[in-house]
Amino acid sequence: MKALISIYFFILAIIQMGLFLGIYHYYRSQSLLKPSLYWMFSIIVSVAGLLTFGAGAITLQNMVNPEFNFTVANSLFYVAALLQVLFCQSLNRGVSKQTKIYALASVLIFILTFEYMRLHGTFEIRTAVMATIASIFYCWQIYELAIKRKTSPSKQLLYMQCASFAEMFFAIGRFLILVTSAVAITRVEQIPQILILFTISQLVMNTLSYIAIGSYWAEQVVVANINVIAENETTKKLLQERDLLIASLLKANKTASTGALSASIAHELNQPLGASNLNIQFLQKKLTEGSVDPELQKEILDSLLSDNQRAANIIRSLRSVFSDEKILTSKVDVADLIDLVLTIASPEIAKQNIQMVLKLEKDLFITANKSELQQVLLNLLINAIDALKSSDKADKTITILGKNIGSEIQISITDSGLGIDQDVQTHMFELLSTTKSSGMGIGLWLCKHIISRHGGSIWFESFARKGATFFVRLPLVAVYST
Repeated sequence: MKALISIYFFILAIIQMGLFLGIYHYYRSQSLLKPSLYWMFSIIVSVAGLLTFGAGAITLQNMVNPEFNFTVANSLFYVAALLQVLFCQSLNRGVSKQTKIYALASVLIFILTFEYMRLHGTFEIRTAVMATIASIFYCWQIYELAIKRKTSPSKQLLYMQCASFAEMFFAIGRFLILVTSAVAITRVEQIPQILILFTISQLVMNTLSYIAIGSYWAEQVVVANINVIAENETTKKLLQERDLLIASLLKANKTASTGALSASIAHELNQPLGASNLNIQFLQKKLTEGSVDPELQKEILDSLLSDNQRAANIIRSLRSVFSDEKILTSKVDVADLIDLVLTIASPEIAKQNIQMVLKLEKDLFITANKSELQQVLLNLLINAIDALKSSDKADKTITILGKNIGSEIQISITDSGLGIDQDVQTHMFELLSTTKSSGMGIGLWLCKHIISRHGGSIWFESFARKGATFFVRLPLVAVYST
């Protein structure tokens, strides 16, 4: 009889240990969701209790006053049941520090109480007390699981709830068997078979509840994986939409930037075209008269070539702003890039009587996207020109500085205007924030976006009545990011 009881306990311990190891290795293989420590410690303590009780049953001699290892085993069963209850509570709300203190205190009280019953009580009293405590814990579990299932339906929690009902049924059955028994049990052989059956059945249901918890966490991992996949797809779509939006803003900003200069550019083109037309008419007249001097002919042709080249440069500069280049990096000569931007803006600079001051160090080269950097510099230059339009100062100056700073280059564009109003300085780089009546509010935002994804930084300094300076600092080799 004693050997058979021990085998039952050892088998259940092996099953629970196998469940623990399987779940432990499963959750080590993923990081989305970790099982509750209450459940993990509960099953470990339960295994320890089963092994201790099984080992003690083999050498048990006196059922009235058994050895101390029965106090240890039953205390482990109490702790395992308590941790399982705390797990069920944690599904609905956090376990407070006060609750943990009460739980620890109850463990100490149980150990002292059971040890007293081991020394001075009977088998029937100890078993009845354990059955009563277990029934209270099972009721608590069923209540917490019912609350959880209302907000988060789960078949695994339903299975655990059913297992808890079964555990409570067998625990109450053990209590009733002892109450109705007329024989005092002093030896193992006197234990009723029905009591052994109910005890083992209760432990089997307890094992099933552990399995249900493991299945519940596996179910949660599957749900978490599905949610992660869905979130990744959503994030991917959002990133694609963001890229499309940025591309659209880049094009819109190009249009806004060059649109402000279109009238003066048209005027600038009229000058070389008008001069070419006059030279052609003059040459036609001389050819008709037959009095074309070779030196005069060369002078007229040189003038036509110069005017044609001037018009071509203006058109080429304007076209480069609107070109849809791929996001590729190349070696960029900053001096040439600034010269190209100045060519585009030169009509408006001349119209506003602005004096340009260039101070560029030699060998200013950077590996970056030329088209995007051109747009940044054009935006900053147009902003400087606009700042001087409203200035009442006679001396209108824009200063462009470029220098190497270690492994970076720094470009600054300074205007001698009135400076930036204090109340708008904190919003300068925000999308749709503008200080111009006709502005779109995307220029400086795009400048910051472009510079940031090149691995650089952009900032400004402003002083009332003294103008503003915008600084751009970039690594010599851009670390391009999307």
